[in-house]
Amino acid sequence: MDRSRLYRRFRTLLIANRGEIACRVIRTARAMGLRTVAVYSDVDQDAMHVALADEAVLLGPARARDSYLNIERVIAAARETGAEAVHPGYGFLSENAEFAQACLDAGLVFVGPTAEMMTAMGSKSGSKALMEKAGVPLVPGYHGEAQDEAVLAEAANRIGFPVLVKASAGGGGRGMRVVSSAGELSAAIVSAKREAKAAFGDDRMLIEKYVQNPRHIEVQIIGDSHGNLLSLWERECTLQRRHQKVIEEAPSPTLNATQRETVCEAARKAAGAVNYVGAGTIEFVSDGKNVFFIEMNTRLQVEHPVTELITGVDLVEWQLRVASGEALPLKQEEIGLNGHAIEARVYAENPQKNFMPSVGRIKTWRTPPEAEGLRIDAGYRSGDNVSPYYDAMLAKVIAWAPTRQAAIEKLNRGLEETDVRGIVTNIPFLSALVTHPDVRANAIDTGFIERELKKLTAEKGAAGAFELCAAVAAILNAEQRAAQTDASSPWQTFGWMPVGRRQRVFSFRQGHGPEQTITLHYGNGSSTLSVGGHEQAFAASSVDDSRFDLTLGGIKSRVASVIEGHEIYLRTRNGRFDLHWVDPFGGESEEQVGEDKIVAPLPGTVVALLAEEGTTLEKGAPILTLEVMKMEQTLRAPYAGVLKKLKCKVGDIVGEGVELAEVEATAS
Repeated sequence: MDRSRLYRRFRTLLIANRGEIACRVIRTARAMGLRTVAVYSDVDQDAMHVALADEAVLLGPARARDSYLNIERVIAAARETGAEAVHPGYGFLSENAEFAQACLDAGLVFVGPTAEMMTAMGSKSGSKALMEKAGVPLVPGYHGEAQDEAVLAEAANRIGFPVLVKASAGGGGRGMRVVSSAGELSAAIVSAKREAKAAFGDDRMLIEKYVQNPRHIEVQIIGDSHGNLLSLWERECTLQRRHQKVIEEAPSPTLNATQRETVCEAARKAAGAVNYVGAGTIEFVSDGKNVFFIEMNTRLQVEHPVTELITGVDLVEWQLRVASGEALPLKQEEIGLNGHAIEARVYAENPQKNFMPSVGRIKTWRTPPEAEGLRIDAGYRSGDNVSPYYDAMLAKVIAWAPTRQAAIEKLNRGLEETDVRGIVTNIPFLSALVTHPDVRANAIDTGFIERELKKLTAEKGAAGAFELCAAVAAILNAEQRAAQTDASSPWQTFGWMPVGRRQRVFSFRQGHGPEQTITLHYGNGSSTLSVGGHEQAFAASSVDDSRFDLTLGGIKSRVASVIEGHEIYLRTRNGRFDLHWVDPFGGESEEQVGEDKIVAPLPGTVVALLAEEGTTLEKGAPILTLEVMKMEQTLRAPYAGVLKKLKCKVGDIVGEGVELAEVEATAS
């Protein structure tokens, strides 16, 4: 290979990705003086990464395989815009050796390892064989080429249940299933293969012994074309759901100094086995005593900011410098470790509904200002649409502090001050997670979230008198701001009247609970609010269009609010609350989809039909599987009955609310 073709200086960079990572790469590239080119699909034409780039090219229709995964179109976009280099981000084509080679063949610099390195380490089975030869400890498992079900079943029986069925080319928990017994294996393989094929275009599987009570530890490495290879300490990524990381921190609170050096040395040995060039991550699983190699990710990781915050290194800048042929600027002994950093992934999903992805338009996007030790990496903003076609991650909230406990407190504060409306997010779930006593004490493993899920997703308490008073103040604040055409108007003061004293009654409902009434008394003198017969003075002063200071009973508190018609969102000292302002003139109606209908909960693709028409079904029996935001959702019978009609077929793209099957209840 002519390595001179791999490295050269460039001034225009195409980012072959979208969302948060595209925005993050654009910012660093711009700071380095590079011109940036974004790519986008039909549904992303108004996306944040498109707006940030100097130039943007339409790739094609919404589905990833027709746009972001279309190698020929991405290469053509680089040629059309004069880009000399391509940064793949993570996901999509970032670990696709064919894409890396296509960039090289087109005369483009690929910001990452070579296709050969990617092939050697990107395959879970291939990399394990390489690591075994290099003396890196492995989890017992099957990594062979034979993929028929009988071979996989024999391997699982030999290893012993429970086992992990895992996509060889996968990542992010997709194409991965924990199998507890031989009877569950066949269905798990079929499902994992289908999901892997859709996500990565490769359905090859490997089987591993499932490590009980495991911890997930990974080491950030980076190498250059001059033979230098560094490790930048480790990250703990044990808090996961469905094998998808949720909270990540650096350094690992589990390892002592000796263990830390041991795992970092093993990571350097692993990457050195292929003379690795570029940024990558060596992932390990620990059973509390031993550490085993899992895989190498030959790309930047979602959680790379925590490493950046403890080392002071901009990993994207180092990626770009390495890709242009420069040597790494520091030696191993010069890589510092300062303080503790922790990151939470903000997703468009509903924890109360089994983390079902949420789609729609973001009506409100508010994050706290980035102060010392707080960083927000976002790919969305107010007015953006969250589509069902891509990963549901919206942003990352990252905190740094001198100690782990201080970093957790700062992260939680950042989450508490983040308000996203119009879609459902996992922000309250993240706050509950990082403040859980066992998380603070680091008494966790990768199954922690599943075990504590009921507690972590518990419905919040009922709104109290303070929230009702805050709802009234929010309405008055909104009304006043709407009327502020005259700066000298007396209506800028809550409840002002020239003479007399009057009252105004408000009614609110939380969820399907009863109406609660609160009375505002205003006019001459101080305004008061009366709840449940208890009257108290109140005052409110506007901070901006969404926040105000509420003084009640002599205590002043900051309240954030969003009003959308008669729906009121409040963030108070007691948490987050959604209230419905009951229309005093009546005429309200709420259309609900009955739970007895088999309807698409979100736009998606039908990937499997699991029952035939005429089949007798028990309550909860699986009927069909949808792929929504790259995750599979199985729809089940709402009651015992007969599957009267299937109204879809495999491959159908269906909209939200579309009826997919009809079940006739069994007569009781």
